[in-house]
Amino acid sequence: MPNFSIEMPNKSLAKDIQFNIDHKTKPLGSLGRLEEIALQIALIQQTQSPKLNNPHLVVFAGDHGIAGAGVNAGVSAFPQEVTYQMVLNFLNGGAAINVFAKQNNINLIVVDAGVNYDFAKHENLINAKIAKQTANYLTSKAITEEQLEHCLTQGAQIVADIHAKGCNVIGFGEMGIANTSSASLLMSICCKSLIENCVGRGTGLSDEQLNQKIETLRKAILHHNLDNETVTLEEMLMAFGGFEIAMMCGAMLKAAELKMVVLVDGFIATSAFLVTNHKEPLVKEYAIFTHQSDEQGHKKMLDFLKVKPILNLNMRLGEGTGCAVAYPIINAAANFLTEMASFGSANVSEK
Repeated sequence: MPNFSIEMPNKSLAKDIQFNIDHKTKPLGSLGRLEEIALQIALIQQTQSPKLNNPHLVVFAGDHGIAGAGVNAGVSAFPQEVTYQMVLNFLNGGAAINVFAKQNNINLIVVDAGVNYDFAKHENLINAKIAKQTANYLTSKAITEEQLEHCLTQGAQIVADIHAKGCNVIGFGEMGIANTSSASLLMSICCKSLIENCVGRGTGLSDEQLNQKIETLRKAILHHNLDNETVTLEEMLMAFGGFEIAMMCGAMLKAAELKMVVLVDGFIATSAFLVTNHKEPLVKEYAIFTHQSDEQGHKKMLDFLKVKPILNLNMRLGEGTGCAVAYPIINAAANFLTEMASFGSANVSEK
């Protein structure tokens, strides 16, 4: 498996950065959360003048064996083919994430991590296909050890290539029918929580379908019988899969290693972050949690991580939409610290 070397940002600058924030031409603390975000970005970049450059959002897409033909266990209201249809929608510019990324000048990249479809070449599509879907985790491991190594390596390489283009802030989205089920399973293991406290309605399940989904995921947990105390990132991802989730884990680890600002989206992306944080807790120093999803498990994930989301707009779309919508706020935090006058420079009397 690839190794990642993530460093704790040097906190010796924190006092001076906070002094700078406190002496901008404003009442003390009057920019609220923006001040906290500015301090975090400044520490990541080790500067009093942080700047977000060439922002990117990467949407990883993959299909899940549990939702494949003949094995759909009622975990999604939509058929598997919606995964590839939505990827085509991304490439044609018609999805919500396209609208928000374009609006905020964010470069959007789509990654085929393992979609059950053969896409034509496209300038905004990276073909990193591991297989056409994961295995069915009700009967076997979703991902083999070799496949997982490829996922982590490819996710890391994609981020390294983007970083080489001058990008220092990156967000991650996903697309994959039934991936809320994988996310729920990963949450259950990471947070040591009963599966019924982790499962949501995903793409819009009825009460009956939700109960069936919970029963299906209980069977999956019993089948793999992972030890919550000693479980590793590799064991969790191989058991419950999601090529797109596993690739996102490699991407997050690499982004933190490269000292990039990492924007975390909603329920699925945070499940990837949970697994990533389980392996390397320092990754949290580089992460900004952009919103609280309306999926019932997401608030519990955020509480477990002891982090505060920027937005709560009752969104639950995925695709990285929370990252794109919150980005102007994050950029505002960096900009005020870099560009706003201090009392001294503006010759304004302090309190």
